[in-house]
Amino acid sequence: MKISDSKPIDEQRLVGIPVSPGIAIGPAFVIDQHGVPVPEYAVPAGQVDKELKRFNAAVAKTQKQLSQLRQKAEALPAGAADEISLLLEAYKGMLSSARLVGGVESLIQNERINAEAAIHRQITAIAASFAAMDDVYLAARVADVRGVGERLIRNLLQQQYNPFADAPENSILIAEEITPADTALMNPERVAGFAAVLGGAEGHAAIMARALGLPAALGVTAMISGIANGDTVIIDGGQGLIIVRPEPATLQHYRQEAAKQARETRRLKSLRDVPAVTSDGVPVTLQANLELPREAESALEAGASGIGLLRTEFMFMNRATLPDEDEQFDVLRQLVQAMDGRPLTVRTLDVGGEKLATALGDAVGESVNPALGLRAIRLGLREPKLLETQLAAILRAAALGPVRILVPMVSSVAQMRQLREHVMQVERRLHRRGLKTATAIPPIGAMIEIPGAALAADAFAKVCDFFAIGSNDLTQYTLAIDRGDERVADLYDPFHPAVLRLIQFTIAAAWRANISVSLCGEMAGDPRAVPLLLGLGLREFSMAPSRLPLVKQEIRATSMPQAVAFAESIMARSDEADIKLLLDRGVEPMKR
Repeated sequence: MKISDSKPIDEQRLVGIPVSPGIAIGPAFVIDQHGVPVPEYAVPAGQVDKELKRFNAAVAKTQKQLSQLRQKAEALPAGAADEISLLLEAYKGMLSSARLVGGVESLIQNERINAEAAIHRQITAIAASFAAMDDVYLAARVADVRGVGERLIRNLLQQQYNPFADAPENSILIAEEITPADTALMNPERVAGFAAVLGGAEGHAAIMARALGLPAALGVTAMISGIANGDTVIIDGGQGLIIVRPEPATLQHYRQEAAKQARETRRLKSLRDVPAVTSDGVPVTLQANLELPREAESALEAGASGIGLLRTEFMFMNRATLPDEDEQFDVLRQLVQAMDGRPLTVRTLDVGGEKLATALGDAVGESVNPALGLRAIRLGLREPKLLETQLAAILRAAALGPVRILVPMVSSVAQMRQLREHVMQVERRLHRRGLKTATAIPPIGAMIEIPGAALAADAFAKVCDFFAIGSNDLTQYTLAIDRGDERVADLYDPFHPAVLRLIQFTIAAAWRANISVSLCGEMAGDPRAVPLLLGLGLREFSMAPSRLPLVKQEIRATSMPQAVAFAESIMARSDEADIKLLLDRGVEPMKR
């Protein structure tokens, strides 16, 4: 990302997609490619082809990023759009040049050095030759050449370094793109909030922002230029608003708003020990989704009755090697102990799409459409060693407290049967090793997040101990919308009639089979959805810890007759606008 060195004194307001509510005020910390360490090491002769493939994959990824940025730049005012588009087109041209690509490939083949080092050498040589020419235009292109090289190197390194290590306290992170692996590295004690050019409201980075309680906005097009390190920045995550270099009156207003929000948060915390029951006494289970182990304390402070979804991807991110059984067990052991008798639902590894883990190497590979490719349980069944290592850790942790196994992205009953076979094999192996497991196999459930699984929920109920509805992916797959793509973010709607019918069908199938069913997507943490979901028969919700008090407040204000009538009214609608209007009104009009 090219950031302007000039600092206009006027206040600047930028609008993006609101992804995580709250107000954050602090100095900007602009993340770019500069300062990325360039490792250099020898590549064995037998690994040269693999290294070339790795380099070409980085080139393809960089070209895709530049195309996305160019599309975003088209929304800028004409002059700025033209300038940035020309720059990005020049970058793309460099990526197709024989001197750069061919030179790097030659260094990898002949010198047998890694791709990062080869890029660094070739970029340095090209920049030196440009600078030496008596041509003002070419001399000015030196910075652009280095920019391309740094971007390539960053893509090769992926996230095997901490880009936030030098961020000052209370920083507002400004970036081109924030990945899930980036958010896993964020320390909320140092980072106040973040904003990025790319990304959508239901992408995994947005989910992690909400889980960490960090105000955030994505899809902030005009942020491609105009923010410098140290600029005072305000993020209003609820509005998707970024204010750069605010005037004194603006700063005072948002400080007052932040204080008001802090008071409301303290009030909601008083609900921690109040039971989650409807106004007419129907009990509801409220659990927390965990992205990272450090959120367990927040979940308990918010009054969660357990962990309804532990996303285990954090154990595989930001590292070059896979975690072994003992390491995974140690993490799960600590969480089981922290829950102190409360249930822990562990989702098996769901890597793919936007949640790539470099430690998996070639196991995931490249997919034309990663969201529909080799990921989640598909990857686990294809790579049984990977799956069984994780299952062994889960089964060992289950000996210490209540644990459930949740299987993501199932699309067939056969997958659930295969998973059970792996669980049985792993348990027998653990017994032979003399390791302790639970007296009975932990409950095994399916994540209902593919439309086909929802439509076949009756069949799945026969081979599952419980269901967990993943409304995020269920919405994405039902509406054919990439939930992480800011360009179609306005089309993503978990309250679309088709999505609601699939949720209704799944809940009804669970009731018929007498198995429990929860909803653990972002929809579960939306207070507007509470009466609707209660009316559809849902009695278990799992959400980001920060959303628990709001949802509990809504549950306690709603009676079951109101919820049933509200759900019936919404399910009778086929127009999305009508549904949104009813949701915004809530059940209040029905009380009068």
